[in-house]
Amino acid sequence: MLKIVKTSIAIATTSLILAGNAQANVGEALQNICTIVKADDKGELRKKMKRVQSDFSLRIKDYYSGVSCGGNSLIRTAMLNNAVETGTLIVKKMPKSDLSAPEKDGKTVSAWAAENGLADSPIAAVLKDRI
Repeated sequence: MLKIVKTSIAIATTSLILAGNAQANVGEALQNICTIVKADDKGELRKKMKRVQSDFSLRIKDYYSGVSCGGNSLIRTAMLNNAVETGTLIVKKMPKSDLSAPEKDGKTVSAWAAENGLADSPIAAVLKDRI
């Protein structure tokens, strides 16, 4: 009985250590995603998203809300930098329900774009078509 308890504790401890390392590695893997979006490098963004999905089993919807580029989400960053290719890719990869949900500041991407004079951007048009 004591052997089972010791084994269970060892497994639980190992799991916690590995989970902590996985979270740190996801952060490292996503470290330059803002730069990629700003540079409008669709190929590099696609590779980054594929790498995160294969290494950590995460899709963009899983980490989108946790990534902030100077206080803005990835789609907002793409709009501000006129990064049409990367912005369009992100909009197409996100679930429709997440696109119409309010972000951290309580505003949807569409409402934020209208307030900031970006409602006529190509990314906003793709966003409207998806919603």
